[in-house]
Amino acid sequence: MDLEFLQTVDPQILVGVAVAVVAIGIGAIFLFSSKKSRGCLDPENFRDFKLVKRTQLSHNVAKFTFALPSPTSVLGLPIGQHISCRGKDSQGEEVLKPYTPTTLDSDLGHFELVIKMYPQGRMSHHFREMRVGESLAVKGPKGRFRYQPGQVRAFGMLAGGSGITPMFQVARAILENPKDQTKVHLIYANVTHDDILLKEELEVLASRYPDSFKIYYVLNQPPEVWNGGVGFVSKEIIQTHLPAPAADIQVAFAEFCDFSVHYSIHQFSC
Repeated sequence: MDLEFLQTVDPQILVGVAVAVVAIGIGAIFLFSSKKSRGCLDPENFRDFKLVKRTQLSHNVAKFTFALPSPTSVLGLPIGQHISCRGKDSQGEEVLKPYTPTTLDSDLGHFELVIKMYPQGRMSHHFREMRVGESLAVKGPKGRFRYQPGQVRAFGMLAGGSGITPMFQVARAILENPKDQTKVHLIYANVTHDDILLKEELEVLASRYPDSFKIYYVLNQPPEVWNGGVGFVSKEIIQTHLPAPAADIQVAFAEFCDFSVHYSIHQFSC
């Protein structure tokens, strides 16, 4: 009966119906994609994100994993920018501090913060006391710098301590984008070997992208067997391991969450 009915229908009507169905399908896909990529951040208001996992990396460093509203949600943080986190210090006073997630929007459903907790740090106290199931108030995006793929030929990075987090964010975005041919050169300075944050993740990037990513470690108190730099970052180390100044070169500096840019650089926060 259905086939007989279709045989009596004007072919132009069938074509019109088919076109309408396709249009509706495309519209649904567009709306779903827009909703998924919209982002969960609000630049004006704090939003709460639940802590779902806490991984202790050392005696004073932990990785905090926060859930987004759905498994397909993205944080919506432009590369090179950071978020503002709100907490309370040991006296119960409100504290605001900027941090850069180590995850990208390609990491769906969650974002991660690698936090070094200092004994006298006010926000460090908040993270030290934070437990799975509690929520962190976050606002963003923040920052003046936005990295655009291919905007430079090479990106030099000089990081110290926890200043590695904004560098790692940008480096990951560059290296994991097959269309971005930018070379990344990183000098990462710390006091001891145990102070090196994200070392495993950095080594993965170095082995996966050997032609695009070069890293040079500098330690003030190195172990007996050490093939990196020793002491402080010198002019000679910078000249050897970072790209020379040029119009298509950017070099960034970050130390303990304070970030400044030289040659042609901008400010990040960790």
